[in-house]
Order: sequence, then structure tokens, then C-alpha cells
Amino acid sequence: MAVTAPAGLRDTAQPVSQPASRRPRRPSFSPRATLSNFWRPMALLAALLAAWWAVTEAELVAPYILPSPADTWATARENAAYLAQNTWVTTWETVIGFAIAAVFGVLMAVVMVYSSNVEKTVYPLILFAQVVPKIAIAPLFIVWLGFGPSPKILVAVLMAFFPVVISCLAGLRTVDPEILELTSTMGASRFKTFMKIRFPASLPQLMSGLKVAATLAVTGAVVGEFVGSNEGLGYVILQANGNVDTAMLFAALIIMSFLGIVLFAIIEIAEKLLIPWHSSRRAASSTTHAV
Repeated sequence: MAVTAPAGLRDTAQPVSQPASRRPRRPSFSPRATLSNFWRPMALLAALLAAWWAVTEAELVAPYILPSPADTWATARENAAYLAQNTWVTTWETVIGFAIAAVFGVLMAVVMVYSSNVEKTVYPLILFAQVVPKIAIAPLFIVWLGFGPSPKILVAVLMAFFPVVISCLAGLRTVDPEILELTSTMGASRFKTFMKIRFPASLPQLMSGLKVAATLAVTGAVVGEFVGSNEGLGYVILQANGNVDTAMLFAALIIMSFLGIVLFAIIEIAEKLLIPWHSSRRAASSTTHAV
């Protein structure tokens, strides 16, 4: 004899297979949203190149003031080995300076978060160091450290240090104090709370600060090369300026800009790998705007 469940129980037992359709979906990759993120800057770049070509082709500006894109490309191609060697020098100075600034910036932010006395003592000094123009103190570094790579790396560190500290400090303070109290009452140590809650919560703002710091590190390395150097993109720019070789000057400036963009893109990729939930949220937002 078959036993059938009452109607009320049958009704409550049915929805077991239904919640699958109610699960939140992760935003999928949208070619339309990706294209919308890139076509605008590419269109602007193409418009600028077209305007540059039109101005030089019409000879509205003297060639020694504004070289044509063709002359700039020809100069870069003819001096490819020379530019590549000096680009490599500036690149590793930038990378080392950025890495040092990132490590010490994060450590300083962590110390200031957990010690109000350290913050009150060090924060004004960090702000003062940021306000002082680096081009004004770079000659001192040449006197103290000589004409080697050390002064350039130090200027890059000073340029990149401030945004790392500020962004990491702001990110570490975004955690709800009630969550910190809850972890404390549950017996979690400060280190475990930091690794599991506080530091992951600070990553979005920290990565934003690292993007800014990477571009500033390039500027810092070049500024250090302006003051005293016999190699690097800063040296190339100074030599081109002294020789009134604007085509070489433009080539070096374009390479320097491209170097900053590459470092920015590397950190952007690292952000997507480290905090995919944040990248997914931004992708969902951009998809919504694109639609």
C-alpha cells in the first residue's frame, strides 16, 4: 500500500530544486562593455594624432618646435638601440623605487593604524616631505649619494611613497568597528584579524594608490636623471633639449608615457587577480552603464 504525504507537506517539499535559479550570478565577460571602455580613449588618441599630423603638415608650427609624427617615428627607429638602452635604465630605476615605496608605505600605514602616537608623530613629516618639490632636493641626493642610480631611485621612492601610505591608511580604516569588536570577542588575535579582515578590505583602495604611485615613480626617476646622470630617458630629454632635437625629445616623452601606462596596466591585472570580487563589481557596473 503506497503512502502519500499530506498536501501541505508535498507543497513544502517541492521547492528543493528551485533555488538554483535564484542564486546570484557573477557578472560574465561582456565584449560590449570591454569595447566601450577602450574605444573612447583610442578615438581620442587617434584624434590627437590626426590633429598633430594636420598641424605639422600645414606647417602652422616650425618643425624645430613641433616635429611631425613621421619625423618622430623616423628618429625613434634610427635611434632604437640608444633609446632602448636608456629606457631600460629608467625602467629598472622606476621598478626598484616603486617596490621600495610600496613595501615601506604599506608597513608605515599599518603601524600608524595600530598606533595613534606614531601617526601623530610621523604623518606631519610625511606630508611635509610630499609638499617639498622633489626637483629642489634632488641635487642634495646627488651630493650625498653620487651620480649612480641611488639618487634616482631615492627620488622615485619619495614620489611614490605618499600615495601608497595614504591609500593604504584609508583602506585599513574602512573596516566597520563592530566587525573588529566581533572578531575580538570571538578570540581572534590582532594578526589574524589583520590578515583575514583588515588587509583584504584595504586592497581596493591600496591598489588605486599603487596605480598612482607607479606613474609617479616614473616621473621621480626621470627627475633624478634631470639633475645628474649620463644615461636614462631624463638624460636623453636633456640632450635632445640642448641640441634642439625636438623629434628625439618627443620620442623620449612618448616612451616615458608608455612606460607609465605599462606599469599601470600591470597593477590593474594584479588587482583583478588579487581581488576578483572588486573587479567583478566594477565590471557589473560598467556593463549596466553600457546597456
